[in-house]
Amino acid sequence: ANVSVGIIYQYFNDKRDIFIEGVKRYSSDIMYPILEVLNDDKIELNNLAALLDKMVERHTFSLKEHEEISAMTHLDKEVGEIFRNSELMVTDKIVDYLKRKEYNIPNIKEKVHIIMSIIDDYCHEMVYHKHAEINYDIMKKEIINIIKNILK
Repeated sequence: ANVSVGIIYQYFNDKRDIFIEGVKRYSSDIMYPILEVLNDDKIELNNLAALLDKMVERHTFSLKEHEEISAMTHLDKEVGEIFRNSELMVTDKIVDYLKRKEYNIPNIKEKVHIIMSIIDDYCHEMVYHKHAEINYDIMKKEIINIIKNILK
């Protein structure tokens, strides 16, 4: 990229700092599609389908990197903390959004976090597992129904 090493180390102390900044960026790229979908006035079926599609797309743009970083969240305390903080930040933003839209839901933070886990599992199923016996169109519809029921 025609950038000298000296210039890079004006911004970072060492290679680990560079790596951690890359992990932060990757974490943001994975999490923020959820927030993009919430720009509409209310959560509807087509918004949830778009959310699921965007999340699956984000999981496929760098499959190998996603697998390696996912493993590192369990092996490296700092990497794990970055992802946990990102999850909680996105959870809080979704909760704030729902409250602004006057969703009066008991245990809303916990329910939103459950929904995020369901979506993440769906993405992994679509990208990594791809079971021939599973109808993913039906699964997507079921997930949308589950999310709607959780948010009642």
